[in-house]
Amino acid sequence: MQNFKKYLLLSIASLAFVSCSSDDDNPVANNVTLEFNNTFKNTTIVLGAATSTSATTNTSVAGQVHHFSELKYVISNIRLVKDNGDEVPYNVNDLDKGATVIDQSKTATLSYVLSNVPSATYKQIKFGLGIKPEQNTLDQARFPNFYAAAGANDTAMMWEWGSGYRFTKVEGFYDTDNKTMSIHTGSTVQGTAGSYTQGVNAYRDITLNLTTNAVVGSKAPKIKIKADFDKMLSGKTNTITLSTGTGDADNATPNIHTAAQMVKFVDNFGGNGSSDITGMFSVTGVEN
Repeated sequence: MQNFKKYLLLSIASLAFVSCSSDDDNPVANNVTLEFNNTFKNTTIVLGAATSTSATTNTSVAGQVHHFSELKYVISNIRLVKDNGDEVPYNVNDLDKGATVIDQSKTATLSYVLSNVPSATYKQIKFGLGIKPEQNTLDQARFPNFYAAAGANDTAMMWEWGSGYRFTKVEGFYDTDNKTMSIHTGSTVQGTAGSYTQGVNAYRDITLNLTTNAVVGSKAPKIKIKADFDKMLSGKTNTITLSTGTGDADNATPNIHTAAQMVKFVDNFGGNGSSDITGMFSVTGVEN
């Protein structure tokens, strides 16, 4: 009888140990890192001034040579899609916790960590390029961290004339004489002060299939996302030729390109929302 009691206690202790070990090996949540690589085709972009000899140059399908001195864009409204199709939102209503500015000049911003993602197997990622219309106001009180990050002097992802954020900001030079190129996109308003309504909605929802499932649990996977800025001028939707001037078709600087011209860049960057839901983005790998 005494031996039986000892055996029973040992069995209970073993079960408890196995149970604790199982919980440790299979946490209910873990991190997922989104790693962004901004490229011209397959070459990672190096920024540079007008006469830089080290800046990465690109040639569009229209034959225009161009390079960038500044490259920034906003990612928000992130959702991971399980292998059964269920979506898991990541702080989609909190810009402080669920939105970020990707800045090619700041290496730290190219990796964005999603914390406490529920354990599951994921097959897709969805995110917004820009800010959803219902959140696109400069709300310093509600989202002070994102407001500060987007409004910093070296970031300048806010419109000077409006109440919303810039979604993409590209500065650079084009053609052999290095004419200035300044492409800014973001949603617009129309009407008069006090009665503005939505103008152009420049927010785009991106859907990307993962190259292999991301397994969150005992593993903290890294999802590698390429943003191919070759598509800025040579997009799936529009082929754009840069021009500097004062006409409605001119598009190389923000003070003269029209909303209609801006939308061409928006659709190339983020897709048109129907036939193209990936825009310039693709997943190049998943590290589990």
